[in-house]
Amino acid sequence: MIQNINNNNILSVLKSFTLDNSDDIAREVAENFRKRRVEKNITRQHISELSGVPLSTVARFEQKGLIAFESLVKLAMALGYASDVRNLFGKSKFDTMEELDMIRSKSGNKRAYVKNKKK
Repeated sequence: MIQNINNNNILSVLKSFTLDNSDDIAREVAENFRKRRVEKNITRQHISELSGVPLSTVARFEQKGLIAFESLVKLAMALGYASDVRNLFGKSKFDTMEELDMIRSKSGNKRAYVKNKKK
């Protein structure tokens, strides 16, 4: 029993250190969505009606993690998670002090590049 608990703890720690890929992230988001939907006792049919997203799209999302962003936003809104999606890129993130300095220096810029001046 203790060995099994230790193995589960080790596996959960290792999982958090693995490099993510887009498929894994999409599947995790889909699984989280399904859990929240089930917690609220909402069927796929009902969430489809609430959101305006076709039932086949809801099923494909929950099974494979595949969905168009607009449909994801509609589903998030129907479950009450609109602010989570709205704030997805809301805060600046940095890995190094140099990156933080660049973020601070560019905070007022509207573009990621310098517009060419006409000669």
